[in-house]
Amino acid sequence: MLDAFEEHRTVLTGVAYRMLGRVADAEDVVQEAWLRWSAADRGEVREPRAYLVRITTRLAIDRLRQVQSRREAYVGPWLPEPIATDYAATAPDTAERAVLADSVSLAVLIVLESLSPLERAVFVLREAFGFPHAEIATALDRTEAAVRQLAGRARRHVEERRPRYDVDPAQQRDLTERFLAAATHGDLKGLLALLAPDVRLVSDSGGKAKAPLRVMQSADKVGRFLAAVAQEPIAAPEYRFTEINGAPALLILSEGRPDSVVAVGVADGRIATIYLVRNPDKLTGLDR
Repeated sequence: MLDAFEEHRTVLTGVAYRMLGRVADAEDVVQEAWLRWSAADRGEVREPRAYLVRITTRLAIDRLRQVQSRREAYVGPWLPEPIATDYAATAPDTAERAVLADSVSLAVLIVLESLSPLERAVFVLREAFGFPHAEIATALDRTEAAVRQLAGRARRHVEERRPRYDVDPAQQRDLTERFLAAATHGDLKGLLALLAPDVRLVSDSGGKAKAPLRVMQSADKVGRFLAAVAQEPIAAPEYRFTEINGAPALLILSEGRPDSVVAVGVADGRIATIYLVRNPDKLTGLDR
């Protein structure tokens, strides 16, 4: 019983996280799915994976409807919880890895926030995990025709609103490293050379750490803010480059504990978007 559930735990967690954007919520959903699985008459279950995905998806939809009201009262911009990702173990195929990484990127997860819970579920199951429309229809208790309509609408919505970033990891890492060097030295000129004229800085502190409570836009404003931040001391700072949500990113630690995550979106050889996560509640997973 446990072996069958554990065999599919990675997929279930992946679905729940993409639906909810927060690790604790995803883990709660997967735990509830386990409780329902353990209480089910498994002699009637012909396809455990489909059955477990159906339970997890429905639970995630219910949880998403609950948390959306909490996010309306959130202090400042809301960003998904950053996660350290390594798809090599679960998606050895390069093309499959690229799809999984893209579906968990901060930029895509932010766009998914604007979908309805049903649209988000269909998009995640179809685009990220490749489930057939008929199987999604069973999971959501909808007709296949309705699911196809939801899938098309969700895909168009995401494509229209997702930022058009370059996806070369080497270039992204190089720009991130140069960005770090300029930012930590308060080098305004160096920062301005790396930032797109209309660069956006989106910071998530939840009101629990120092960070802008509104989206900041323009190279001058963002560059001056970062140069000023560089003058503020961090206790025993440590900087680590790692893979966060499928892309190179910077993890900043203070006295060995996660302090901030900085991820960038690159377009036309410049940094177009900076995501800064400082809410300590969203960094505990990286501490583990």
